[in-house]
Amino acid sequence: MSKISLSALAVAASLLLGACQQVHTTEGGAIGVNRKQTMFAMLPSEQVDQMAAESYAATLKQAQSKGILNKDSALTNRVRAVAKRLIPQVVVFRKDALAWKWEVNVEDSPELNAYCAPGGKIMFFTGIIEKLKLNDDEIAAIMGHEMAHALREHGRERMSKAYAQQIGAQLLSVVTQGQYDGYIGLASQVTDVAYNLPNSRQNESEADAMGIELAARAGYDPAAAITLWQKMSAAAKGQPPQFLSTHPSNETRISDLQANIPKVLPLYQAARKKG
Repeated sequence: MSKISLSALAVAASLLLGACQQVHTTEGGAIGVNRKQTMFAMLPSEQVDQMAAESYAATLKQAQSKGILNKDSALTNRVRAVAKRLIPQVVVFRKDALAWKWEVNVEDSPELNAYCAPGGKIMFFTGIIEKLKLNDDEIAAIMGHEMAHALREHGRERMSKAYAQQIGAQLLSVVTQGQYDGYIGLASQVTDVAYNLPNSRQNESEADAMGIELAARAGYDPAAAITLWQKMSAAAKGQPPQFLSTHPSNETRISDLQANIPKVLPLYQAARKKG
């Protein structure tokens, strides 16, 4: 490659780095999640929250039209009661989150799933509660985990990586006059395994850790996260190898949770005393 191309590549790399910023989305809490995250500067939190709110509204509308939204009022009230205790605890990690427009709904679906979209849009599927026979402590473990994803802005973080990867490939093509275009596809695959997937596992581990702290502070037994994942493991009946999965293996997840529970147990005991 010519010196001019090398110089242009250096400029392009500098511009790409300038478009990203290192941020702390949350405070560490008792659990100590303090990793700085790389965010794309032209993808602000407000934009991601708006996108999530629009998607969530569309989901609610579709579920409503099918007659499967909050069909079981008793179950919906039960899930919302758990959320009512968990949401005030978010101030430990980020004070602004208390002012989010939180929503909690339940969709009648056999899926073993639940999520909290950016900005505090929570959805539970009846399948995960009924098939796994979850108690309230286990519901709190799931909800705390999903809320942690939103608090840490893991969705925005994944989008930022995708933007950076795409722009980086485009810049490489421009400054090298297409010389390396044949390698971009391969580079993308390598990056996916060596960069994106490990960080996705890290995001899951962060959500696990923060989730049990939210639950403990709300007076829910953090040890319920163990029984939850034991149930999930039994229901999964096999899973992909950890190296090629975006989630930790159930064994690793349970081991990490067991190591973190002593850090939040005093918070749970204090919350129980307050009643």
